[in-house]
Amino acid sequence: MDLIVSTDRGLYCAAGDFHIDPWRPVPRAIITHAHSDHARFGSEVYVCHRDTAPILRKRLGDVTIETATYGQILTRNGVEISFHPAGHVLGSAQVRVVSKGETWVASGDYKVESDGVSPTFEPLRCHAFITESTFGLPIYRWRPQAETFASIDAWRRENIAAGRASILFAYALGKAQRLLAHVDAELGPIVCHGAVEAINALYREAGVVLPPTRLATDPRTAIRGEHKRDFSRALIVAPPSAAASPWLKRFGDYSDALASGWMQVRGNRRRRGLDRGFALSDHADWPGLIAAIEATGAERILVTHGYTEALTRYLREKGLDARALTTAYGDDEDVGEGEAPAEGEGGAPTEPEA
Repeated sequence: MDLIVSTDRGLYCAAGDFHIDPWRPVPRAIITHAHSDHARFGSEVYVCHRDTAPILRKRLGDVTIETATYGQILTRNGVEISFHPAGHVLGSAQVRVVSKGETWVASGDYKVESDGVSPTFEPLRCHAFITESTFGLPIYRWRPQAETFASIDAWRRENIAAGRASILFAYALGKAQRLLAHVDAELGPIVCHGAVEAINALYREAGVVLPPTRLATDPRTAIRGEHKRDFSRALIVAPPSAAASPWLKRFGDYSDALASGWMQVRGNRRRRGLDRGFALSDHADWPGLIAAIEATGAERILVTHGYTEALTRYLREKGLDARALTTAYGDDEDVGEGEAPAEGEGGAPTEPEA
């Protein structure tokens, strides 16, 4: 019998009687990270890395949470459970499950490139590895992130020279903070949508260094004349759900862009009506997925949400026992309908408005 199986409530370990990232309420939920498709309301007890707990409370309210540090071993019904860095967002973890000499790892979402704001992905040796496949096609290959940040700064300088604001859409949890940590903060003020600023506060409380940021209503924002705020030197960071909303009208003339892995395909930018797109993702690209899988030494690979068919086919050709695992996880890249097929496994969660 498999140590972890897919049920109508989520991934389940019968030996330890717990679920991993369940999409329906369960008695005990082991949570890999706080994105809303992996951490849903209604379970009796949530168990997660200690840096994930404040974000869970922010999103789920007054729920019962138990925490652990990376590498700390928890035991339940003789089954060992431990969290290990996934490199996805603050507090994100792979879940290592060991029972009767068999080791399984559920990776949640992950990336292998160190982002400077979350602990770097840790390869784990195991017998079976449950991997995502959000960008599980060979066309998805990320440029070194330093090049992408340099491109964002160059776009912003162009906008400043033209007297227009720079609005950068990015997922509020993880992507936004990664951008803030690496863009040139000397170019001008950084203004954040309320959904982003709320998560910024939690990152800072966890010890992550971010540049000063402001809300759009902050009186410290530069003033032109007596009545009109001037955002022409500002970088405005907002979730994609803020696009085309009345919230944007206060910024006057602006250029907009989206930071997302889906921007690797230029047609996605055009369909959204964006001025620019920057291919930056908190998920592993194709080489990253393959490298992570190979590093586990696992002969059995279970592939979840994303391009599952393409990745499982490739792995089988390499001699591995690979199959798709049906889940209800979505896409935290937050793209529009039709831009990125997820093989029927759910849509992108949305962010609250400020």
